[in-house]
Amino acid sequence: TSFFTEEGEVKAVDDISFDVYKGKTLGIVGESGCGKSVTSLSIMRLIPNPPGRIVGGQILYHGKNSVKDLATLPISDMRAIRGNDISMIFQEPMTSLNPVFTVGNQIREAISLHQDLPRGEVANKAVEMLKLVGIPSPEKRVNDYPHQLSGGMRQRVMIAMALSCNPSV
Repeated sequence: TSFFTEEGEVKAVDDISFDVYKGKTLGIVGESGCGKSVTSLSIMRLIPNPPGRIVGGQILYHGKNSVKDLATLPISDMRAIRGNDISMIFQEPMTSLNPVFTVGNQIREAISLHQDLPRGEVANKAVEMLKLVGIPSPEKRVNDYPHQLSGGMRQRVMIAMALSCNPSV
């Protein structure tokens, strides 16, 4: 993944390779600015273009029925994978959560986009996800806006949202 500036190409992620196995945890560590977030955003195909672009390599995902190269997958197909098969917990929840919608609305939207569930079940699952991540009084908190929650609770909302569709990665 490179970023193209007036000064030229800046290689942000180059020659990285790793495998994530079912049921296993992979940790990616490194100093600030070494490319951990750009790697994750590249896998999700969320690099802002311009100035960023995946310029080479493969991102192989062994999905339910086939192996797909996420680097070349059409965006419409990638949207179906994002959130449903592969989720990401963003670093800063205050910029990732929409301030004009309740946290419950945002979790319900993620579930509705990817899961074929009746509306009542979607609402129940949003509360269930908040409970799963340790939000106290989830039945009440589901109606709160992001600014009404502490930073730690907002981060847990992001985790709940990422887990809400039971992604494989």
